[in-house]
Amino acid sequence: MLIPEENPLTEEGVALGRRLYYDPKLSVNGPLTGHSCSSCHQQEKSFTVSSRGVSVLPHVNLGWNTHFLWDGKITGTLEDIMQFEVEDFFMADLSAIKTDADYPVYFKSAFGTTEITTERTAYALAQFFRALTSGNSKFDKFLRREVMLGPDEMQGFVLFNSEKGDCFHCHILPVTTDNLFHNIGLDAEFTAANSGRFNITGLSADIGLFKTPTLRNVELTAPYMHDGRFATLEEVIEHYNSGVKSSPTLDPIMTKPGKEFGLELNEMEKAQLVAFLKTLTDYSFIEDEKLGSPF
Repeated sequence: MLIPEENPLTEEGVALGRRLYYDPKLSVNGPLTGHSCSSCHQQEKSFTVSSRGVSVLPHVNLGWNTHFLWDGKITGTLEDIMQFEVEDFFMADLSAIKTDADYPVYFKSAFGTTEITTERTAYALAQFFRALTSGNSKFDKFLRREVMLGPDEMQGFVLFNSEKGDCFHCHILPVTTDNLFHNIGLDAEFTAANSGRFNITGLSADIGLFKTPTLRNVELTAPYMHDGRFATLEEVIEHYNSGVKSSPTLDPIMTKPGKEFGLELNEMEKAQLVAFLKTLTDYSFIEDEKLGSPF
C-alpha cells in the first residue's frame, strides 16, 4: 500500500477520517449540502450505492490505486483524490467543521494541532480510506488454505484465469484490477458522455476507455459499468460473451482468434464464473463496526 511519509497511518488519523466520512457538515455551503461521503458510499454495499444511470465506484482497497474516478481524472495518491473531493467535489469551506466543539480535539489528536485545514481534512480522509481494506472473503480464505471452493466456484476460478474466460488480464488477482483503462466494447459510437479517458487526455487512442473497477465485493455493487447499464453479474458476463461492439479503440484483449467479439461460453460456464465472483464477497468488511458511522 502506498503511504506517503508526510501522512503516516495512525489510529487517531483514521478515527478523524472516519468521522469526516460520515459527517454531512463537510458539505455545508457547497452544492451537496446535507450529504456526506457515506451518502453515496454505504457500508452494506461495499461503500457504494445502487443508482440508475451511473455506477458509483466502491471505496474498497483504494490504497493500492494510483488512478481515481472512472476516467482517471485524478492521478497520484489518496491524498490527491481526497484533496479533490474536499475542494472540488464538496466545495467544502469547513466552517461547520471548525465551529464543532469536538473537531479541534480530533485534529489535535491526529495532527498535533487544533488548526483545521483543507489539507489536514484530506489527509485524515485518506487515512480512513486506507482502513477500507477488504481481504477476508471466501476466496481469500481459499488462498490462505483455510477453506475449499465448491466445484462450480473452482471451475469459475479456472475460467477467470484462463484465455477462455479471459478476466485475469485486467482484473489481476488479488486486488482484481490493473488500475488501467480499457475500451471493453460497450459502445460503437461515442459522445462526451461515453468517451471516458479521452475527456481527460484528449488523445484519440483513449476514446471509450474507462478504469478497470475492482471486483472485490462485486456481488454487492450493482449496477455495473461506468453508466450502470447492467443490473446483474449475469448481464455483465453476457456482454463479454456476446455483446462486445467493435470500434477503433477496442482493446485487443476483447478479440479472440476465430471468434467475432465474444467468449462463446455455455450456460454452465457463465454460471460458474458468477459463482466464483461471489466468493469475492467479504462479509466481515461490510459488517465491521469500526468502519461504520461513529455517530
